[in-house]
Order: sequence, then C-alpha cells, then structure tokens
Amino acid sequence: MVRTVLGKGVRTLHPLALLKPQVLEEAGVAFILLLPLLWTLAVAFAYAFGRAVYFSFTDYDLFKTPEWVGLRNYTQLFKDYRFILAFIHTLTYAGIVTTFQTALALLLAVVVNRKIRGMTFFRASYYVPSISSSIVITLIFMWLVHRKGMVNFALTAIHQYHRHILLFLALVVILQAIQVLWERRHRLPAHPLDPVLLLISLLGATLGVVVASWTGLLGVAQVSPVEISWLTTERKFLGIPLPFLSIMALNIWTTVPTFMVIFLAGLQDVPRELYEVAELDGATYWQKLWYVTIPAIKPVMFLVVTLGLIGTLQVFDQIAITAGVAPLNSVITLAYYVYWNFFGSGTLPKVGLASAAALFLALLTLVVVLLQRRFGISEKGWYS
Repeated sequence: MVRTVLGKGVRTLHPLALLKPQVLEEAGVAFILLLPLLWTLAVAFAYAFGRAVYFSFTDYDLFKTPEWVGLRNYTQLFKDYRFILAFIHTLTYAGIVTTFQTALALLLAVVVNRKIRGMTFFRASYYVPSISSSIVITLIFMWLVHRKGMVNFALTAIHQYHRHILLFLALVVILQAIQVLWERRHRLPAHPLDPVLLLISLLGATLGVVVASWTGLLGVAQVSPVEISWLTTERKFLGIPLPFLSIMALNIWTTVPTFMVIFLAGLQDVPRELYEVAELDGATYWQKLWYVTIPAIKPVMFLVVTLGLIGTLQVFDQIAITAGVAPLNSVITLAYYVYWNFFGSGTLPKVGLASAAALFLALLTLVVVLLQRRFGISEKGWYS
C-alpha cells in the first residue's frame, strides 16, 4: 500500500493505482526531465568508476591492450615510497586542516552573528576568497610566500620592531588591569575584556610606544632580512614540510568563509529561549557557547566536518600548482599521486597503478567519513 498526504489528510493508495495513465504520464515526464542528469551520472560516474575498477587489475599505458595482472597494482602501491608518503601527507592534511577550518569557521560565525554596525560588510568581504578562483588565489599566495614576498617582509618587520610590539602588549595588559581594578574598587561592574576600557588601553599603549620611540628609549633592531623559502625547500617544521604547511594555511584561509556561512545559518536557527533559560541560571557567555550553542548546532557541525574531510582527503588543485616549484616529495598527496602516475612521472602512463590508487583514495574517504560519524561528531543535535 502507498500512503499519500493530501492537505491535512492522509490517503492510502493501492499499488495498482500507480499504473493509471495519469500516474504513468507524470512519472514519464519526471523521467524525461531527469534524463540529462541520469545520463551524466551513468557516463561520468558509473561508467568511469567501472572502467577504473577494471583498469586497476590490469597493466595498461593507453597505447597497448590492457593485460590482466590481478592484485599486482595494489601490492605495488604499498611498495612505492611515494605512495606511502602521499598517504601520510593526505591524513596529516585532512586532520590538521579540517580541525582548524572547523574551529575558525565556528568562531567567526559566532562573531559575525552578533548585531554590530558594519558586520554585513565584514561578512561579504571575508567571503570573497571562497568564491574566487582557487587557481588565482594559489598564484597570489605563491607570490606572497616568495623569498622576497610580503610574508617574509612582514616577518622581517616583526623582527625589527619586536621591542615595540612587546612594549605595546605589556602596556595594554597593565592599563587594562589598572582600569578594571579601579572600576571594581568603586563597586562598578567591569569585565576584563570590557570594550570601552580595552579601547582606552589600546590608545594609551599606542601613545606610550610612540613616546618611547621619539625619546630614543626604543630603537629599531638591525637584523638581516628574513628570506625563508616557503615553497622551494625540503625543510620541515614539526615533521611537516614547509611547502605543505604553506598549502595548509592557504586552504584554511580559503575554506573557512564557506563553512562560516553554514555555521551562521545554523546559529540563527538556535531558539532564543535556550539562551534566556541559561541566563536565568547564571550561565556566562562561554558556558552558553559550550552548553547551548555547540550542542544545538551539532548537525551543522557534522555537515561541516564531513565536507571538510572529503575536501581535504581529495585536495588536488593547489597541490598541482605548487608542485611546479615545490619538491614533489614535500607536497604529494594521494589525489596528486593518481595524476602524477597518469601524466607527470615522465614515463608512459601507469593507468593500472593510478586506477588502483584512485580506488584506494575513494575507499579511504568512505572509511574516514564513516569513522568520523561513528566515533566523532554525529548528526544528532541536542533535541535527539
């Protein structure tokens, strides 16, 4: 039996009713409208996937008849040090980038969800990198991290003016503490991060640094220019190659705005009554964030983490661009390993090996997402 909803009532249909001419006509129209999509799915996905499965068990280079070799390609993968390196890089990339982009996106969403003047402009301007071409963004990023680029220029300036920066931070802390203590001594409520008091502390610290510079108490340190090779080196930081860290930073910067918008939509659906009840119980801002906001948007967080894992495990375009200047072993991932065996190894295409690696990547993505759903953040919210 088939149940259909008509207005506020429910009607039960017999299966034979589905064979009526009117129902068949509607189904035919729907099928015709869906035919372009179904054809695309059949050719671009189902057929391509089937061919990849077949080629993964063959020795094929596009110029000869495929030769069946069984599981040789899969065993050869784990004997290839570049595949092992790509596998480690991919898991590292997925873990670090997904964690940071989720946390930063949530933090920014909480900030821009507040009703402050000019917040609409901030949302729009910060969202621009996520809708820009990843190729263009990557090329600009490569220019920024060049040996003579803006990143090294900024690091040089920080090294030169580190005394000014330390004095500024120290003055901000001291002035803020003095103001808070003064207000509380006069029985006035004063939060350590009160925006008005903080603004006064920032202005006072700026004035103090300017006076110290004019009087000669602080001078500019004479240092050599910082010329770190962010992309053309095999140096590592915490076991991760610097070029790979640079790509991680780029990906976090370009994906956080998209996830920020998703989080923002989830935050605006959290019932206001929950915050009012928490305030009546004396909850602080951070307690409301931890015990009300985060549990309420768990389904949204599950979506963000899942999309982040899928995207990071299959990252390719930024790796493909930077691989032209960075050492291959410093940036290779599983997705680029597939491409490299097809086109970039300098020999005949290894279609069988690349297909096996592609299927391994697909299986890895599925396993990681399922493990995240089972042991990580689930899609069940506070109401479940």
